Amino acid sequence: MKNLFVVTHTQSIHHMENKVGGWYDTGLTPQGENEAKATAARLAALVGDSNVEIYSSDLLRASQTAAAISERFRQPFFQTADLREISYGSAGGKAQEWLDARYVPAPDHNRLDHRGGIDDAETRREVAARVFRCVNAIVERDCETQIIVTHGFALTLVIAAWIKMPIEAAGFVSFPAKSGSITHLRQDDFWRNRSVISLADVSHLTQSQISAPEDRRA
Repeated sequence: MKNLFVVTHTQSIHHMENKVGGWYDTGLTPQGENEAKATAARLAALVGDSNVEIYSSDLLRASQTAAAISERFRQPFFQTADLREISYGSAGGKAQEWLDARYVPAPDHNRLDHRGGIDDAETRREVAARVFRCVNAIVERDCETQIIVTHGFALTLVIAAWIKMPIEAAGFVSFPAKSGSITHLRQDDFWRNRSVISLADVSHLTQSQISAPEDRRA
């Protein structure tokens, strides 16, 4: 039985500043630090005594969330740029209003290669290529319980990779998630089916801890 738990990083400084995230690298707020500890405690309750491997985006808000989980499990965590959020290029770190005024939604005929009106932003195809590559490598490892810490938009592509959705079919898929959410994925040993057991659960956080829904700033 393979169990994969996917965590979206907890509240980050750029959320409170109302700035575009992407690769803009800010750490957790004090609330985010508390959320990370609560998320780690919930994971410990779900996982029990199982041996775990922990992987994280190398951006600070994700790696700080992973550090809280790592401390709870007394296991190291591994960082990779492949689990980063989508890059908004030169829009990263700017006021959200700046991006809102310039962002162009992807047309139906070009969902994968559209840059949203920001010339140096990543496309969905580019993000999917690195996320799929990373998730496939993680899942192939001989470990029954694994934890991935990533970002709101990237979470969708982690799930898409898990269910083996072709990148060409990933243009419209979206799994909205709030900060600090836990998604539980499982593959059984007999049928080899890959299931989504729970999606973007935040029941371990108090109402005051739950941040706004993750969006394109994640």
